[in-house]
Amino acid sequence: MQEPYSSKDYSNNARKKMFIRLIDIIIITIAFFFILYVFVMNQEVLLKFVIGTVMVILTIIYGSLKYEAKSLTQAKTNNDISKLVLLNERGMKVDEWELGDQISLLIGKSTAEHKADIDLCGTEYESLVNYEHAVLNCVAGIWYIEDIDSVNGVGLKKANKRVKNRLKQEIPYPLGNGDTIYIANTRILVK
Repeated sequence: MQEPYSSKDYSNNARKKMFIRLIDIIIITIAFFFILYVFVMNQEVLLKFVIGTVMVILTIIYGSLKYEAKSLTQAKTNNDISKLVLLNERGMKVDEWELGDQISLLIGKSTAEHKADIDLCGTEYESLVNYEHAVLNCVAGIWYIEDIDSVNGVGLKKANKRVKNRLKQEIPYPLGNGDTIYIANTRILVK
């Protein structure tokens, strides 16, 4: 029997982020007291100039490294998407689709005339799914989902978020690893 998908993987990621925030707070606190000593308590102009210049340079370097690390993390999150997993009400895997080298996928129901790449025929909420409900597109390594004028809408719950948002029609939204797509009431986990 398959185990339901849980947030254990994401809790480790949350701990790492909390640790990084703690380190940031410590660095900012030390920098505050250092600046207080040099610029308020000290009277030497040359020391103030040298320390001020060094602080500006270190701040620029630290900020650019943080920005680069954040960009790499976001790119890794999006590039790691390799499959979509259809979940039942209990969170158990019902079906899955490998993305492979595809760049566009239609989510809906297949008919003799139209073939959906992600076919939701036979799901519990099949009657709420349009034949052409949503589309997934990969642009520059990032997957996007777009509601293509469906009757019952498309929802998206980002990883580590509790709120599901209904997508506006014909506007692409980026997907990340761990996000959950709601097609009517059908859940698809992005892995």
